[in-house]
Amino acid sequence: MKPRGQPEDRDRSDRTLVAEIQGRDSDALALLYDRHAPRLLGVADRILGKTGEAEEVVQEVFLYAWRAASSFDPFRGSVLAWLIVATRSRALDRLRARRPATSAQPGGPDALARVAARDDVEAGSASREWEAICRAAIGGLPDDQQRALELAYFDGLTHSEIAERTRAPLGTVKTRIRLGLMKLREHLRPYWGKTNA
Repeated sequence: MKPRGQPEDRDRSDRTLVAEIQGRDSDALALLYDRHAPRLLGVADRILGKTGEAEEVVQEVFLYAWRAASSFDPFRGSVLAWLIVATRSRALDRLRARRPATSAQPGGPDALARVAARDDVEAGSASREWEAICRAAIGGLPDDQQRALELAYFDGLTHSEIAERTRAPLGTVKTRIRLGLMKLREHLRPYWGKTNA
């Protein structure tokens, strides 16, 4: 077992690490964890609040990555996006499970930008550049689309709950979310493959 954090480790892409994880290389999993756990913890914390559940979610996500590395499809997005989707899904499951006891707390109008702007000290310059690109893309959305995406993706609200919260028709909410995602995808498409994918 070689020590983690060697200079050559920084040159190994996330996709290479996932391929090595498929081959049951635990060092690759550890390196992927070191690289992305802080960011995933930020996503889980944002959804769940500071409850201590976020750490459990991140552990579940990396267990999932170990067991289901073969499910990663590079044509659908980056490894980081795959991990973020898994984190978000598990955190929202926990949030929904406890919703009858407590309601989701809205994060304010700039929640998407704050999550995208989380400073990851361990991230390299390419990662910081990607975060700046994402912040700019999110910041370029109209306020109503930003708010709808925030409520859906970070507060875990359904379309109906967003319509009720924002006092907007259900069809309008669905359109805002769809248009916001389409604009983000279009804005970020040129950058796919340029990040540590």
